[in-house]
Formats: sequence, C-alpha cells, structure tokens
Amino acid sequence: MTVRVLLCDDQALVRSGFRMILDQRPGIEVVGEAEDGLQAIALAERRDPDVILMDVRMPRLDGVEATRRLTAAGTAARIVILTTFDLDEYVYDAIRAGASAFLLKDARPAQLVDAIEIVARGEALLAPAVTRRLLDRFAETLPGGAREPPPRLSSLTEREREVLRLLACGLSNAELAERLFLSETTVKSHVSSVLRKLDLRDRVQAVVLAYEAGLVRAGERA
Repeated sequence: MTVRVLLCDDQALVRSGFRMILDQRPGIEVVGEAEDGLQAIALAERRDPDVILMDVRMPRLDGVEATRRLTAAGTAARIVILTTFDLDEYVYDAIRAGASAFLLKDARPAQLVDAIEIVARGEALLAPAVTRRLLDRFAETLPGGAREPPPRLSSLTEREREVLRLLACGLSNAELAERLFLSETTVKSHVSSVLRKLDLRDRVQAVVLAYEAGLVRAGERA
C-alpha cells in the first residue's frame, strides 16, 4: 500500500528537502505541498493524504489551528507536527488539537521515513519516555484531577480503565503486559478496544484524554 503524504511548510527549501527524501522511498508518494495552513486544509480536502507533515509556524494560518480545523472536519489523515525545538511550546497544543505525533525538523532521513510509516499504520510515534516528558513539561495546562470523568469513560471495563491509566503514565505495551500479568497480544487488544470505545485516533490522543479526565495527574508515575 502506498502512503500518500502532504507536505506543509512555509520554507520551500524544507519542502524540497523532504520531497527529495520521500521521492526516493518506495511505498511513499508526495501528493502535494502547502506553504501555509489554509493551503494545507484545501489540499488535504482535494488530495486525501494518509499523513500530513505540518509545520507549526506558518503565515495566514499556523499549523496548530490548521490541525484543529482538519480534525474537526473529520480528516482521516494522521498529522505529524514538525518543530525546530524538542518539546516546543506549540507541540502540546498541536497534539491536543488532534495531531498524532511530532518530529524534529533536523531528524535524519531514515527517522522521517520511519515516522511516516509508523503513523500511517495508526501506531504511536511518541516513545513512552517522550510522552512523560511532554506531559510533564506542560503540566500547568492540565487539570488537577478533581474533575468528573467524561461520561464516555463509563463504556470502559475496569481492566480497560486501568490500561488507559497506565498507558497515560507512559508505559509501553511490554511494560503494560508485565504490570498486568497479560500477554502483549492481550494488551494490544485492550488498547484497541479503548480507542474504539472512546472514538480516539491513536494512543497519543488516549494519553491526552486520560490527563484531561483526571485519571492521571501530571508528573504521576505508574
């Protein structure tokens, strides 16, 4: 299956560099380039990409707002935020808006290709340690845990709620399996069930929901 990619960055040299890398990779097709958020939205609607590489700082409409609008419109594309700095101030806002992952612009070509393929499969790009650092970094923007959990969490079984809580603490599937005395296959099944019941796109969105629902407090460890 060919992964269709849309490049969104206001710097032509950056877009050209990414295109050169991706054009050499079998199974990946660049279906368009946008230089601002408004173009990104228009091209996403016309070209139907599987993955969108989205810069955060762009004229007319920035990447965070473009991500928010695309997600609200129901795009099926996975959005990867491009940033210059690790844990950039915009990264959490972008993930909260619906992005599936973030990637540093100075990533090596192999990392760029891997990120696109991982996200296209619907898997989590953020490593557990990065997830912890990301959420701890923006702890002040998260609720303190005293809020009433949203009604949709009631659709989860006790086991699924525990999986969600531990996932939000940054545990990998292997660590979840060890903690819960389950096989990794069973853990993956529970995670898939959580995403389906909560209508979430991926694990990153599940982590954000768990924090916002107060299931986990910022800085908490499993």
